[in-house]
Amino acid sequence: MFDTINGLPVHALVVHGVVVLLPLAVLGTLAIAARPAWRRSYGLLVASITVVATALVPVATQSGLKLATHVGTPEHHKQLGQQLIWFALPMLVLVVVLVVLDRRPSATAAVNVVAGLAVVAAVATGVQVYRVGEAGSHAVWDGKTDQTISSR
Repeated sequence: MFDTINGLPVHALVVHGVVVLLPLAVLGTLAIAARPAWRRSYGLLVASITVVATALVPVATQSGLKLATHVGTPEHHKQLGQQLIWFALPMLVLVVVLVVLDRRPSATAAVNVVAGLAVVAAVATGVQVYRVGEAGSHAVWDGKTDQTISSR
């Protein structure tokens, strides 16, 4: 299931969803945490994007393991990729809680605490996405770009 689609590795396809949607979820989380007025307008959108991005993380992880059976295992990228879900899930939970609590006028203090925790989770998730992506790009491109550029 996580091997190929029309002959292309699923990982190469799904990973683009993660590297676009998860940073978008991070930015959205930071925005609705910092600007309470935006929570009502954009909270559900941010939560929805975060749900989809988080759901794609295990698909990217499993498809990456499947791809590794064909091309070898970049251990550092694999380790970081397997950790990513543990960054995305807390952010997802905090975004959903933030959106729900914001709709309750009596929960002002709790909303502020959750917003602060959501900022921490979003920053941590953003850093981890970068680390996974950098390790993956090094696994694919190290030594290849210099040869390609110098042969032109």
